[in-house]
Amino acid sequence: MAWNITGDLDAFLAAAGGFLRARPAQNTVLLTLTDQLRTRGLTAYGNEPPLFGWWTGIDGAVGGAFMQTPPYHVNLGTVPEAAAVALAGTWDAAQPLPGIAAEDRTAEAFTAAWQARTGAGARIAQRQRLYRLGELTPVRPAPLGRARVAGPADRELLVRWYDAFADALRSPRGNHADSVDDRITHGGLTLWEAGGQPVAMAGASRLIARSVRVAPVYTPPGLRGHGYAGAATAAVSQAALDAGADEVLLFTDLANPTSNALYQRLGYRPVDDRTVVIFT
Repeated sequence: MAWNITGDLDAFLAAAGGFLRARPAQNTVLLTLTDQLRTRGLTAYGNEPPLFGWWTGIDGAVGGAFMQTPPYHVNLGTVPEAAAVALAGTWDAAQPLPGIAAEDRTAEAFTAAWQARTGAGARIAQRQRLYRLGELTPVRPAPLGRARVAGPADRELLVRWYDAFADALRSPRGNHADSVDDRITHGGLTLWEAGGQPVAMAGASRLIARSVRVAPVYTPPGLRGHGYAGAATAAVSQAALDAGADEVLLFTDLANPTSNALYQRLGYRPVDDRTVVIFT
């Protein structure tokens, strides 16, 4: 049993791609991030090279995976607790480790092992819930307006909204102009318009392993409370189903009861909970 760690995206996908695709819900973050790196290049999320790893069990089969795109935290899929502890014990001290995002028990096991090894402080930055769409239920009553797929003319507005969304999450802004450009190429951003003006947006990943992840969903503060975000989310969810997705997924912040209630009204059902831990 061991971790195999590399900076080679192709080697990672050759070894772990089948494992990731066999479990698209649990591995949705790794699937969508590696898709972005293949499409936009290895510097899509920062100037530092990304890092990838896969866990092989006693039978030699892949049983888990992680990836990191510095300066962001490590995203660790659901793995045996022994694998989480082993990763904390073998992590190269020269490789920055600002934090980890993982299923609750995995994050707890990794954090305890990392603190025991390094004496680092740790704080929970966010509790997340992964949802899977069951039967889509449109917003009732529907808000005024309509959905439309965003295009190049919307680029400046979308970049501003991406930045505002990152600021609200207290996340590094990153290269959002490139993110927006890429999403526009495959119709991955939808705007809800009311009175002829964009009032909310919802994004969606490419179809990967017959799954789509919805993100980001954003409404400017002064326009909230009218159902625009829910309508935009319903529109991109339906588009994902129409494109052939078997699974439509999204994450919420568990500290936000409004969004959690909204997505459940739309037909999303809980899959599992994740914790984002920041190390100090």
